[in-house]
Amino acid sequence: MPPVLALPAVVGLALLVVPLAALIARVEWSTLWADITAPAALSALGLSLQTALVATALCLVLGVPLALVIARAGSRTAAALRALVTVPLVLPPMVGGVALLFLFGRSGWLGPVLAQWGVQVPFTTTAVVLAQTFVALPFLVLALEGSLRSTGVGYEQTAAGLGAGRWTTLWRVTLPLATPGLVAGTVLSFARAVGEFGATALFAGNAPGVTQTMPLAIYTAFNGAGVTQGSAVALSLLLLVTAVSVLLLVRAWRPGVPR
Repeated sequence: MPPVLALPAVVGLALLVVPLAALIARVEWSTLWADITAPAALSALGLSLQTALVATALCLVLGVPLALVIARAGSRTAAALRALVTVPLVLPPMVGGVALLFLFGRSGWLGPVLAQWGVQVPFTTTAVVLAQTFVALPFLVLALEGSLRSTGVGYEQTAAGLGAGRWTTLWRVTLPLATPGLVAGTVLSFARAVGEFGATALFAGNAPGVTQTMPLAIYTAFNGAGVTQGSAVALSLLLLVTAVSVLLLVRAWRPGVPR
C-alpha cells in the first residue's frame, strides 16, 4: 500500500471514532445511574426493548421462510427478490415511515378496512413494532440467505435420500447448518429495531409511554422536552454499548474468524 494513503485512512478512522469519544466524554458518570433510571428514561427504554423483541420475533417468523425461498430460487429470481429485500436498507427511514402511513393510515390501502373492524394502527405501539420490523427484516433475511447458500444443498439431498421428510430436513439439517447466519441476523435485527428512529417518528409518533422509544426520547430531550439532556446522553451511551455488544456477538458467531 502506498504510504501516502495512511493519512486519509487515519482521518477516516478519526471521523468514526472521535465523535463517539466526544459522546462518552459528555457522560456525567456520577449521575449516570440516576439518569438511566429516571421514570421517562425507563419508560422509553422498556418500550424500546419490548417492541424490539416483538419485532425480532416477527422478523424470524417472516424472514426465515423468505430467506429459504431466496436461497433455493434460481439466480434471476433470487437476484430480484434480494434486491427487493435490500430496498429498506438503502431507503431513508423517513420514506419508510411515509410508506407505512400510506398503507395503514386512514386514507391508505388497508386503513379503511381495518377501521371497519375498529383497528387503528398509526400512532400506536403496534405501529412502532411494524416500523421496526420494516427496517430490521432485511438484516435477518440477507444474513440467513447468505448462510444457506454457503452450505449448499448436498446435506439436504443426502437426508432426503435417507428418507427424511421436508420438515425433518428443515429442522434437523438446513437450519442447524445455517445457525451462524440465523444468530447473526437475529442479533442485528434486534439492534436495528432498538435504534430505529425515522420510520417510527412518522408512522408511530412520539407519545411518551406509547410510542416514545429510546431514539425518540433522545431526540426530544435535545429539543428541550421530555427527559433531561443528562438522561439523553446516558441513553445514547446505552445504545452505543448495545451496538458494540451486537458487533462482538455477531463476530463470535462467524465461523472461521479468529477470536
